[in-house]
Amino acid sequence: MIGVDGGGTGTRVVLADTRGVELAQAAGGASGLAHGVERAWQAIEAACAQAFASAGLPFDWGQCALGCGLAGVNNRDWLAAFLSSAPKLAALEVQSDAYTTLVGAHGGAPGVIVAVGTGSIGAALDAGGASRIAGGYGFPSGDEASGAWLGLRAVVHAQQALDGRTRPDAFSAALLAQMGAADRNALVVWLCEANQTAYAALAPVVLAHRAHPVAGALLAQAGADIVKLADALDPSGLLPIALCGGLAAPLADYVPASHRARLRPPLADSAHGALELARRAYSLACAAAGEAT
Repeated sequence: MIGVDGGGTGTRVVLADTRGVELAQAAGGASGLAHGVERAWQAIEAACAQAFASAGLPFDWGQCALGCGLAGVNNRDWLAAFLSSAPKLAALEVQSDAYTTLVGAHGGAPGVIVAVGTGSIGAALDAGGASRIAGGYGFPSGDEASGAWLGLRAVVHAQQALDGRTRPDAFSAALLAQMGAADRNALVVWLCEANQTAYAALAPVVLAHRAHPVAGALLAQAGADIVKLADALDPSGLLPIALCGGLAAPLADYVPASHRARLRPPLADSAHGALELARRAYSLACAAAGEAT
């Protein structure tokens, strides 16, 4: 069984046997569906092959039950294309990475997650097992508090510093250095070519300059947007909140005090939540095979 967490920056997989005993983990390139279905399957296959190699096992899709939590599956066309391109597998279940993050973070119990990485999304699971999401509308209009959201807004400071609308400083210099833009023309070229992942690569620069008023204001807004997502999913304010994703730790400091006491560390990650999908898909496939015989 294989659990796959596929996002806009990278892919993580967990390999386990049919009893659920973990055998290996691996990582690879981006497999969020916004980058294309072919690229997604290539990244997933490469990471899975690496996990099998680490476990000293032969890799055969036909023997695999695959559970995937992927960014972009809420686009029905992308999901349909992904499923139609799937290799022949023993079993397959595909959900959003928000759902697998939710399952992993609270161990299947009721709770709220806000995942902040390259993109962002919120999700909640209630006592009846029903889930729902908030946010996650994608770059550039959505994904509040994400790495790409921070980078897209931070680059404005670099633009203004470059042409004298604001004073150049260490923050603007660091942003321009990250973009490899020594002058206006180079910055324009970068902006024309930049995608979600490129903007997200600017988020560490924002965090490194958190004392700067522009960076500090962006981080404060990110904290406020995390609260908006949580409140939309749990107006009662009773469920625990797990911050997940690559920006979870640094952004926890910017969550307002009114909600900070409800923060809980996630029990497991999205890849392990996806492994639960694989187990579920495998059980259903075995049951169906038994009925057929």
